[in-house]
Amino acid sequence: MFELCEIEELANQFNLSILYEIAKNSAQIGNEILKVNYNKIQKISSKGRKGDLVTNVDLEVENKIKEYLLEETPNISINAEESGKLTKSSDLTWCIDPLDGTTNYSHGYPFFGTSIGLVYKNKPIIGAISVPYLNELYSACIGLGSFCNDSELKVSNPSNLSDSLLVTGFSYDRFETEDNNYAEFCYLTHKTRGVRRGGAAAVDLAFVAAGKVDGYWERGLEVWDLAAGAIIVKEAGGIISDYPSGEFNLSSGRILACSPSLENELKNELDKVSPLKKNLYT
Repeated sequence: MFELCEIEELANQFNLSILYEIAKNSAQIGNEILKVNYNKIQKISSKGRKGDLVTNVDLEVENKIKEYLLEETPNISINAEESGKLTKSSDLTWCIDPLDGTTNYSHGYPFFGTSIGLVYKNKPIIGAISVPYLNELYSACIGLGSFCNDSELKVSNPSNLSDSLLVTGFSYDRFETEDNNYAEFCYLTHKTRGVRRGGAAAVDLAFVAAGKVDGYWERGLEVWDLAAGAIIVKEAGGIISDYPSGEFNLSSGRILACSPSLENELKNELDKVSPLKKNLYT
């Protein structure tokens, strides 16, 4: 994503160590609010698409994090899931997903988190993801490696796809589009030890970085889903790209993240799959 000289230039232009701490603090703000309100949601509503929910907790987390970021970094833009964009003069933007895995959280299913990414000209440079139920904080800063709490992370190194465990997800428009990932899910379930569906993209990416799963792919995502997790995987030695091929583009909504040892085989297998027909389940 960045050459060494570009990383050095970024470090000279911005105080990355301070911004890194701010990102981690922001994720911890979400962590504490999500813990306190777990199984105590007061209000759940739909954003209009089937399965796309928002709760009072999403809004509380986002508001608290925005307040903190505006106080600490008033010149940095913000792109937040619930409230949209707040544009400032800097080339930096905070991307906030206050509650990644809202459907899980609203059902008391313990797979969710808060994701904070910092991007420079649409390229991720810092990320922090809190996973409250596991008491884990995943984080990375460009050039400094990836961590879970105080332990450095490294992606897994499976020898082939058949020995791997993958994870994926399905976008909210899966009911209307043939490009819905169902066929890929079924196909790769038979090619691997299994494919999981966690329901929280940022947490999926964190788990790739930690080597808990060997690869992840998904489409139909937003920048706040990807910004933190992409840099955490990259700094843990992983590969991030569009899928089934192409350079990673934060705005495309598509990502493949995996161990380098799986990259070619996983891309080749994904490229073989034709989508299921849209009306198959209607």
